[in-house]
Order: sequence, then C-alpha cells, then structure tokens
Amino acid sequence: MISSEDKRAVLELIDEAVCNGSRLIPACEAADIAVSTYRRWKNRENLTDQRQFAKKICPFELTDEEQQKIIDVCCEDEYKDETPYTIFVKLLEAGIYIASIRSFYRVLGRHGLTKHRSCKHPGVKHSRPPQKVATAPNQVWTWDITWLPTYVKGLFFYLYTIIDIWDKSIVGWAIHEAESDEYAAQLFSSTLYENRLPSVHIHSDNGNPMKGISLLTLLNRLDLVNSYSRPRVSNDNPFIESFFGTLKNHRKYPGKFNSISEAREWAGNFISYYHNHHRHSGINYFTPHQMRSGEYIKLTQIRNDTLTKALAEKPDRWRGRTPKLWNPKHIVILNPENKQQQMEIYAKQKMLQLA
Repeated sequence: MISSEDKRAVLELIDEAVCNGSRLIPACEAADIAVSTYRRWKNRENLTDQRQFAKKICPFELTDEEQQKIIDVCCEDEYKDETPYTIFVKLLEAGIYIASIRSFYRVLGRHGLTKHRSCKHPGVKHSRPPQKVATAPNQVWTWDITWLPTYVKGLFFYLYTIIDIWDKSIVGWAIHEAESDEYAAQLFSSTLYENRLPSVHIHSDNGNPMKGISLLTLLNRLDLVNSYSRPRVSNDNPFIESFFGTLKNHRKYPGKFNSISEAREWAGNFISYYHNHHRHSGINYFTPHQMRSGEYIKLTQIRNDTLTKALAEKPDRWRGRTPKLWNPKHIVILNPENKQQQMEIYAKQKMLQLA
C-alpha cells in the first residue's frame, strides 16, 4: 500500500520529468504506475486509500495506552462482573472519563471481554442429543412429567408418562403427589418387567427426576441406554410434549382435580380412549392399538383396495392421474441430524404414489 506522502512524491517526479521533455507514458512506466493511476491521483486532493477495507487514519483514535487502560479497569475486581455500560456510569460518578461507552464496547469486544472477565465459567454449549430411528415397537421410548392442577392454588398432581415413539402407545404411566426419581424408577421397573424388554433406548429431558440416582441405578443395572434433551429445548423431546398437548386440549379434560384418585381415574379412561379410538396424525391416522397389534397392515390394504376400486369405477375423478396409496412402512426419527432427510422419509412413507 502506497502512503499519501509517497503518492505526492511520485506525482512531483513525473511532473518534473514531463517538464524536462519526457513523455508521460515512459515517465509513468519508470515510476511503475499506470497512466490512469497518475491521472486519478492528479485529479484528487485527498490521496489516502479510499478502498472499503483499507486502514483509515483517525486522528481521534484511542492510543494503545488508552485501550489498555479500558481493559485494565474493566478487569479489576470491582468491575469484572459488571457490564461495560455499568462500568462507564460508575467511572463517571467517580469523576473519571477514559473514553465513550461505544469505545468501551469496541475495545472489549476486540479482545473477547464483553461477557466473561472473571473466574466464573462461561455458558456451556450443549450438543444435540443423538439421532434415534424406530422401525418397530419398543425400540425408543421417551418420557416426561406434566403437572395436573388441583382446586387448591399451588398444589399439583404429577402425571408420569412413558411413550413409544413408533406407535405412540403409552407403555407406562402413573400419577403421584410429587416429582421423584424413586417414583420414576418404580414406574420403569414395572413397565420394563411387563414388556419383558432386553433393550430399549430411553430419552427424556434434564429434570431432577430424570437424573436421580434411583432411576439411573435401575437403568445401569439393566444396561439400558438413555439420552437427554438440551436445557430449555422442548423440540428435543417432541413426542411426549405432543401427547401432553393432546391430553390437556381434549374437550373432556377437567382442567382441575379434587383428589388424586379422581385424577388417576380420569387419566386411565383417557389413555384407554387414546389407545383404542384416537386417530393419530403421526401414525397415518391409525390408533396406537392398531399400530401395536399389527392391525394397521390389514387396514392399510383395505384403504388401498378402496382407492383402487374407486379409480376403476370413476377414472375421470382423477383426471388421468392415479390415487396415492397408503404406505404400510413406518419409520420414526427422534432428533434427526438432517431435517430435510426426515421430511423426505415422512413424505414417502405417509402416502405411496401408485405406479
């Protein structure tokens, strides 16, 4: 990069050479610049570099000593936990002015000191939970706890629920008066015994009952693998959240309960309805019972036969096209690594184009 002083010196030398009889082009070649560059420099009063990312000379820029003073003050014990704006204000009240608040932020940001200037640990970035694919029942379970309000303000019952993500069946549930890893361990112990499972992946959020010693001891003893959602990321555990939404938005949900026995009775009736009558959009509008029992395969064929028969009877309805047949293959992905791939799989498995 040529400084403005050097540019002026080159212009003077070329002008002197031209005045002494030299032609402009050879004089510019001797100075190793193009004639267009000479003319551009000649027509400009300001010879500083005008390119976007060129280093600009600012006469009011903070000196290195002033910038270091900002860093030193902000890292002092009195100010290391304060925001730059708070430090700026406190310094003003103490009769001290170093630079503008914008300069504080600029200097600290340049050195990565806008957030952590003390011994406290910076925020931890949690990685996504592992992708899990379910192609049959009892491969991946998710579970969570939801509150059931009572008529006493501030008092709740707690619905523990385990759901199989493949067929959306509720494989285990219980209602207690408190959140506890011991209650969770009891639920999993009975549910695993009833299903006689050698292996199943269990996913949950990061609550205390999910990481309690009683539950973890049980899972480790049974060699079961578990994973956890990221803090405050409900999308990492979507299937159980969807079920809780179905439960609490149902037209017969009472909203509040008088006693735990009433809550258990209502939940039992609802889960029975959910298993046997609720047409779930996530499983091609079959019921969880139809999926778990395998009845969905026969029903899928009946749906497709009906569409094929309708096509034969009234082909004009489809205007030369063919009806979309239901696909009996069912795959569910928990925490997909590639969401575009997940959408393509779901689109293919939901309905299959008739060849």
